[in-house]
Amino acid sequence: MTEAVIQVENISKLYHLGKIGSGSLKRDMQLWWEQHILKHDNPNNYIQNGVKVDNNEAIWALKNINFEIKQGETLGIVGHNGAGKSTLLKILSRIVKPTEGIVRGKGRISSLLEVGTGFHADLTGRENIFISGHILGMKKAEIQNKFDEIVAFSGVEAFIDTPVKRYSSGMYVRLAFAVAAHLEPDILIVDEVLAVGDADFQKKCLGKMNEASSKSGRTVIFVSHNLQAINNLCASTIWLEKGNLKAFGNTKTVINSYLSTVHQKSWKKEFKINEAPGNDFIKVFYVELIPKLVPGSSVIDIRTPLTVKFKFYNQSDNIPLSADLLLFTLSGDCIFDIPSKQTIFNKGVIEGECKIPGNFLNDGSYTFTLHFSKNTSSELFSYKDCLMFDIADYRKNTNWYDKWWGYVRPDFPLELKTVE
Repeated sequence: MTEAVIQVENISKLYHLGKIGSGSLKRDMQLWWEQHILKHDNPNNYIQNGVKVDNNEAIWALKNINFEIKQGETLGIVGHNGAGKSTLLKILSRIVKPTEGIVRGKGRISSLLEVGTGFHADLTGRENIFISGHILGMKKAEIQNKFDEIVAFSGVEAFIDTPVKRYSSGMYVRLAFAVAAHLEPDILIVDEVLAVGDADFQKKCLGKMNEASSKSGRTVIFVSHNLQAINNLCASTIWLEKGNLKAFGNTKTVINSYLSTVHQKSWKKEFKINEAPGNDFIKVFYVELIPKLVPGSSVIDIRTPLTVKFKFYNQSDNIPLSADLLLFTLSGDCIFDIPSKQTIFNKGVIEGECKIPGNFLNDGSYTFTLHFSKNTSSELFSYKDCLMFDIADYRKNTNWYDKWWGYVRPDFPLELKTVE
């Protein structure tokens, strides 16, 4: 059985807002003596120990976080800005101490929490590789053995003897990540460093992290707002919300739940013509998702047939007009694009309708987009994310309840029979 390399038990972190010290030199020196010499806990950290903290003067960045990561797992962490993601990583990296709780870890940790930590702007890329590698725990001989590989991965060979203050932000992050990635730690912690790199570099980084986990058996903890990257890399994901652990489990399930809170659910939108979304060509004043709910069910599930109806005002005469209904996942993947037949229309109200059968889509969260074109090629207007909805799971006669693969889930017949 794979052993746990990180165990987090009831971790909480309290920050006092706008205060550094107690305001008294005598009291600050007393606290320093108690903490660093007598090894007592700081009483200001604990509300439970009788010290009352005004809610206006303190904030819980994390509260009662519990989870476990096994060797070789890839864990994603998602959440809004301020949810506590970076605080959790700093605690796991032993940069800050938790106010409450215990973290048990096993193995060497390499953290890339802030791009270029330890880099000196006036030193060259070559010099910074040795300094940063040493800070991250690499020995000089280890850095020398991996130097060429680090430089090749970063793609800054031509500038390796140039001071890094002359690097672009992309060059800077590539070199910083290359050093951390080649440390070959037991646990690699990465916090949103891919946002600066270009598409090719992001792909290279994801490949390196995936290789570290799948081939080398290392544990990777990855924080990113790039949910597609989380989906591709991580088997399980944590969702933090205002310092609390909202969900922990299968990545696709957690991300769908997270994204469904970001997008406001809406099955119907109706506007007055002068307030309707659109432009000088098209004004969409009505769009609605009409589910034919299965008897006894109050939610849309995989069996539910769906109808999309919409009305718009065409503001042009004698125009060859067509509309497309596009379905997307919340992470931006297009499931289908259904076009109407191009027709010549005069100015006036036009309505459209599309029926989607049940037992076609998989469970998850989705959005519709309406796209209007002239001559099927010239865009007139695109009403993005005009409808948002969730599809719930439904199963019978099964003992398997893991996430069903794929975006579509058609009920095609598949029969088994004995060969005589």
